Amino acid sequence: MGHTAIILGATGLTGSHLLDMVLNDVFYDKIVVFGRSSLDITHPKLESHIIDVLDLEQEADRFKADVVFCCIGTTKAKTPDMELYRAIDYGIPVTAAKLCKTNKIPCFVVMSSLGADKTSNIFYNRIKGEMEAAVLEQGIPRTYILQPSIILGDRNEKRRGESIAKVLMTLITPLLLGKLKRYRPIASKTIAKAMVNLPKGNREENIIPSHVIKEIASHGS
Repeated sequence: MGHTAIILGATGLTGSHLLDMVLNDVFYDKIVVFGRSSLDITHPKLESHIIDVLDLEQEADRFKADVVFCCIGTTKAKTPDMELYRAIDYGIPVTAAKLCKTNKIPCFVVMSSLGADKTSNIFYNRIKGEMEAAVLEQGIPRTYILQPSIILGDRNEKRRGESIAKVLMTLITPLLLGKLKRYRPIASKTIAKAMVNLPKGNREENIIPSHVIKEIASHGS
């Protein structure tokens, strides 16, 4: 029997790759997407709901699956209001984790970021760290928090600072060896592939750093 997956953030850079992969993976026979905009694809396995993701708790009755994938995230440039930023990067993933706990969904896979630290003075890193801690507090049997480094891929919007950082990181990547491997840039498709693979295995670690994401994408969970 196949598995049902819920995806949050299916229209984003990583989420769009993830959606394509799970739709073509026999491990999953039903994909439920919750988002604020309609998808430009149809598929017999796909069930899409247009909602206000900031009120995700209102979807408790429909929030039922074997695994939940959360690819939600924003940027300071796109969301300068700090309260709204927190509502997105912290509020949505944590609400999703709480719904997993309430509805006894055994697997939650969420994207965070390398450098996440709830004690950080950097707003972005602190929010991600607080999100991770709150998600782990829910005690979902199989929780996987992915911490990718700089993500490579074609975005709809241009991010000047990020583009410069990608160029610089690509140039120094050959020098990032040993413990520094986690800082190497990572392709969005690679992250999506790792997310697809994780529910199929029994990995014990909750935190998945960037270099391990690549290993899981290549060799399975």
